[in-house]
Amino acid sequence: MYQQESFGSAFKRGFMRIPPVIRTIIAINVIVFVFQALFGGIQIGGQSIIRYMVFYLGFDPSFFTAITQPWRFITYMFLHGGGFHILFNMLWLWWLGRSVEEAIGPRSFIVLFFGAGIGGAIFHIALSFLYGTSLVIGASGAVFGVMVAFAYLFPRAPIMLILLPPIEARFVVAGLIAFDVIFIGQGDGVARLVHLGGAGVGYLLIKAHYQGADLSKYIRPVEQLWKGIWQEKPSKKTKAKKPRNQNMYSVSDADIVEETDQSELDQILEKISREGYDGLSAEEKKKLFELSKRR
Repeated sequence: MYQQESFGSAFKRGFMRIPPVIRTIIAINVIVFVFQALFGGIQIGGQSIIRYMVFYLGFDPSFFTAITQPWRFITYMFLHGGGFHILFNMLWLWWLGRSVEEAIGPRSFIVLFFGAGIGGAIFHIALSFLYGTSLVIGASGAVFGVMVAFAYLFPRAPIMLILLPPIEARFVVAGLIAFDVIFIGQGDGVARLVHLGGAGVGYLLIKAHYQGADLSKYIRPVEQLWKGIWQEKPSKKTKAKKPRNQNMYSVSDADIVEETDQSELDQILEKISREGYDGLSAEEKKKLFELSKRR
């Protein structure tokens, strides 16, 4: 008997197939936006909640505020001014970001995304004396960095735009950057300096990654700190854990693999211990996966 899958089940299955970092970023952005839509109009002290959110979490490019309130470098990326604003940012992130995260690994992608977002904000500070200062919200700077990374990795990949034939990624991204350069300082409410700064930092980071830099090394200490905070402390009632097999490797960026005499696997594991999983080439990752399955 044929049973049709429910919309909720299909949506959940599709959403869980999105790479983990992009999935988390999209989920946080959507949750914050829904909160803004549902409760943003509530008045507190004569001001709406959404106004408070923008005022205290949006990015203020004045130098003093940026120095004394550094959380704004992160929080501004998770606020959006309207439905189309968040829709286009999340769609671009989903369309192009998936391939980038799969290519460079989740930890390196975190550095790319937030590095571009923070870099865009800093670029805005640097040139604010020319174009003025105003509160900035939205993930556009970070998304521009991801788009540039995609164009760097897959320059000839076709991108379908409405009413246009397929255009290579390098030309689409270059066109969007050129559009921002042309209309910079037009007072149209678009943070074009953040776009350009994010694009520039995104390019520098993805280029550094493919020149051998291990971007993931900036995430591993934070990850270990997070695990240390939330790791459950052992208690008397806790069942004793099975003693660890001494013939096992344990590495932070890969699955646990039983020790083997195969020199090729030893070389891959040694490289992981030095550079992390994100430092492996695509061929080495594939080889590690194949050897792990044999065990």
